[in-house]
Amino acid sequence: MFKLFHYLKKDLKTIFLLLCLLGVQAACDLSLPEYTSKIINVGIQQQGIEETIPKVIRKSQMEEIGLLQDEEDYKKVLSHYELIQKNDKTYIKKYPILKKEEIYLLKGDFFEEKGFEEAILTHAFLTSSTKENQKFQKEIQSYFPEPLRQMEILDLLGQLPKEQRQNFQKEIHKKLKDFPETIMTSSVIQSIAKEYEEVGLNLEQMQSQYIFLSGLKMLGLALISMLAIILVSLLGSRIASSLAKRLREAQFKKVLSFSKAEYKKFGISSLITRSTNDIQQVQMMMVMLFRIVFYAPVIALGGLFKVLNTAPSMTYIIGLGIVCVMTIVITLFLFVMPKFQRLQKLVDRLNQVTREILTGIPVIRAFNNQEHEEKRFEKANKDLKKAHLFVGRTMNLMMPTMMFIMNSLCVFIVWKGAHAIDDGLIQVGDMLAFIQYSMQIIMAFLMISMFSILFPRANVSAKRIVEVLSEEVTVLDPEKPKEFGRRVKGCVEFKNVSFRYPDSDEDVLTDITFTAQKGTTTAFIGSTGSGKSTLINLIPRLYDVTKGEILVDGINVKDVLQKELHKKIGFVPQKGILFSGTIASNIKFGKADMDDETMIEAAKIAQAEEFIEQKKEKYNSSISQGGSNVSGGQKQRLSIARAVAMHPEIYIFDDSFSALDFKTDHALRQALFSATEDATIFIVAQRINTILHADQIVVLNEGKIVGIGTHQTLLKTCDIYREIAESQLSKEELENA
Repeated sequence: MFKLFHYLKKDLKTIFLLLCLLGVQAACDLSLPEYTSKIINVGIQQQGIEETIPKVIRKSQMEEIGLLQDEEDYKKVLSHYELIQKNDKTYIKKYPILKKEEIYLLKGDFFEEKGFEEAILTHAFLTSSTKENQKFQKEIQSYFPEPLRQMEILDLLGQLPKEQRQNFQKEIHKKLKDFPETIMTSSVIQSIAKEYEEVGLNLEQMQSQYIFLSGLKMLGLALISMLAIILVSLLGSRIASSLAKRLREAQFKKVLSFSKAEYKKFGISSLITRSTNDIQQVQMMMVMLFRIVFYAPVIALGGLFKVLNTAPSMTYIIGLGIVCVMTIVITLFLFVMPKFQRLQKLVDRLNQVTREILTGIPVIRAFNNQEHEEKRFEKANKDLKKAHLFVGRTMNLMMPTMMFIMNSLCVFIVWKGAHAIDDGLIQVGDMLAFIQYSMQIIMAFLMISMFSILFPRANVSAKRIVEVLSEEVTVLDPEKPKEFGRRVKGCVEFKNVSFRYPDSDEDVLTDITFTAQKGTTTAFIGSTGSGKSTLINLIPRLYDVTKGEILVDGINVKDVLQKELHKKIGFVPQKGILFSGTIASNIKFGKADMDDETMIEAAKIAQAEEFIEQKKEKYNSSISQGGSNVSGGQKQRLSIARAVAMHPEIYIFDDSFSALDFKTDHALRQALFSATEDATIFIVAQRINTILHADQIVVLNEGKIVGIGTHQTLLKTCDIYREIAESQLSKEELENA
């Protein structure tokens, strides 16, 4: 899989932008539970008061709190406040208490002063009338002599000497340490809220304003997160599509450079699957990679950090949930992984069977073998269906199981959170935020787990793609290519050539030596499997020789560029191959800018003009895929016309006249003889009639030359040739030939 990542180099800027957007989305998603907690804790329970430092406080209240602080700390606190005199017209409307007494107004931002917060808390505990606080007050009063216990504690503190008051403050702080932090914070906020009421502030308005602003912020974060998701999906899809496009281009380019050996190794059906289905699997995986894999770890780590700050005492619940999720995922992974590895092979098999059946429909019908082929297709289809069903059912089982774990986790969090709230360890909003963070963390692990289950299939596909891209091509252009000379044109020489297929242990051709001069015709004949087609496939380097060398115009074909070699050759394969388009586009296949006169002349030579002129649109008549709308003979003639139109120096006809009747064959050979008299012609034939007038005939048997010469010479010197000739022609025909 990682070998394909270098195809993403062009998208690095887009990937960086995508990662930034994922960061923005993660930050927004992680902030939403915190705002939910604040709305409940601060907006509802604390009446919109967030800070534990009052922004406005009566002078009398400040002096009482000052009794619970050191003088230096008290002076520092006062430096942050501005004293507002009674009846000050600037502030009296906002703070009605100014009609009765002076107030302290906070200057600038809120400040951190732990001693001041503790003093406010202590003052709240000493002045509040709740049962818990009254119990605390009695404990404090017990430190004083019996006659003084009836006095207010703050009045007593004002009468104590400085040292005794400081000792008393230390004792109170020791007592406060036994209280949970949430209770302490709540008490401070309640004290500040009470003070705001005394000052004349509208707490209901403050509360509504806080909840409304927090809601707006949440809505803004949700909107930003939504836009980020949309952009991430768009960019992720574009990157994945671009990658798929480059992989298809790279694979197609690679396949075009393959020799017949590589085609045989992979198979046509497999190459098609690798270029379509496999690349599609990688594309889908890349979308998930950008959308989930990069996002999930950020959410998981960010959520874990938030959980530790929200309710560290319940963090173990997250670990329990992750263990449950991973246990299920690993179990499913062990079951699904082998099926994913087999799935693509089953797709290959189905494609292969389908292709064979569709290609061979005429033969299947002719032999009434439809039932057998239906069973063969049904088996391949059923095997693929079973694999898909197993994978689908397993994946479908995972989601309800995960939902059960997540819902059970929520119930457990509520149960433990309720006890923690009762003990004063956390607040209600913290518990709700903890649930949300827990779900985010579990969902992150779930997304990664789902990716890890789907990854094997994409990884198998990626390996199959890499196999094609990394396949070593056996037929390569030389590093320092030579150029063909201008003097000699069309001379082909085989020097001790031997050849064996890559997966074979024996030579198909052994010690082949002969020369074909310019303007001559060399024919090859022999029994089926003697190596005729293999031999002529070596000239255009569809295969490379195992031993020896092939010279064209005195230069080894391995020492020149393949495209330069192919410019010299007009190749007509054994099976006529046409491409979807028109008759004109097929004849002009080798040279798109060919003029119509050359095209028409080539059609005349190939004896194709007759049936072309009978068509309604003539040369603009359409040719369907593979030339299925023309006969075998017409297909061969158009293939010959395509080669002739290029006016090459070397013609190769690989049994290209087999589908022609004798009359057409005779007329075509006469036209070819006059049109190609300066070219070198190679003909592979099964019929003696086709090669009677060849300048030299090469007789092959089991990959070896057993005779070479003219027709008359071989009748006298080569028994195998004479047997073939006598089996096809009568004695009179042989004598007249």
